[in-house]
Amino acid sequence: MIMTNHSLKTLITSSIAAAIMVASGSALADYPERPITLIVPWAAGGGTDATARTIARALEEELGQNVNVVNRTGGSGVVGHTAILNAKPDGYTIGLATVEVNTMHWQGLTDLTYEDLTPIAQINYDSPGIQVATDGAFDSLDTLMEAIRTQPKGSLTASGTGQGGIWHLAFAGFLMDQGIPADQVIWVPSEGSAPAMTELASGGVDVVSTSIPEARSMIDAGRVKSFAVMASERLSAFPDIPTANELVGSDYQVGAWRGIVGPQGMDAEVVATLESALEAAYQSDTYQDFMTQRGFGTEWRNAEEFGQMMEEMDGILGEIVEQVGLAN
Repeated sequence: MIMTNHSLKTLITSSIAAAIMVASGSALADYPERPITLIVPWAAGGGTDATARTIARALEEELGQNVNVVNRTGGSGVVGHTAILNAKPDGYTIGLATVEVNTMHWQGLTDLTYEDLTPIAQINYDSPGIQVATDGAFDSLDTLMEAIRTQPKGSLTASGTGQGGIWHLAFAGFLMDQGIPADQVIWVPSEGSAPAMTELASGGVDVVSTSIPEARSMIDAGRVKSFAVMASERLSAFPDIPTANELVGSDYQVGAWRGIVGPQGMDAEVVATLESALEAAYQSDTYQDFMTQRGFGTEWRNAEEFGQMMEEMDGILGEIVEQVGLAN
């Protein structure tokens, strides 16, 4: 058979393309071939860092590679989330994103949104509780809400995080759900839940909105009581704390989530490999026992469901940010 130059070029081109596809498929099939970096946008020692290190240990067992946690702090989460966004989308740099992805851009802190990230899996969700001092003026959620409704705007104060943080927005959203202006209660910024709880116990503020696990030590010490949790059902770690629905008929639920994400442009097969490994890691005793001991909420969503949740939460939190006057 006589082969023309055109036929020869076509054959060579097809052979090269086939070789590239085989090599590419082989590379994907071998993923991961080296250690993975897990970026955490928050400081070492905190709840997010501890959650990241625990899921990393469990993930190592599933992938057979080291998963190295790197803390990239600053800018109220902006620095770390931006580092995830700017990583090479090869699956070797991923991150533990937090609910701030749904709040930072509304406040003008960054242009980054959930759409700039590849969702892989949600592994945690913590609902806010409503805490007051044990020796304070309120003996029930009803009396607290009545005081908020009837006393002049700004008469009561609340805390639990910085201005515009998730617990601030969650509490403001709850007020809106109850037909109360989002800024009816003055928000006193704090460096976190621990100092806010101390301030609450000493009478410096009237209410603290934060997750129940973060209030646990003060509750156990008898200095603080939690009226309710904004969740669909009572938390298994805190069965004596009723839901807001039980007390005031509210289905409102806005809380803090954590999930594994990557930069845009990740290969679908790599995402699927990570998603599958993360589900096994999520179900492992290593992860579940840690979360139970800390009282943190465990909530699983696969990549598609996680992306849908982030989209929905983004709209809800954007409205709250606007109502409390922090939109930029």
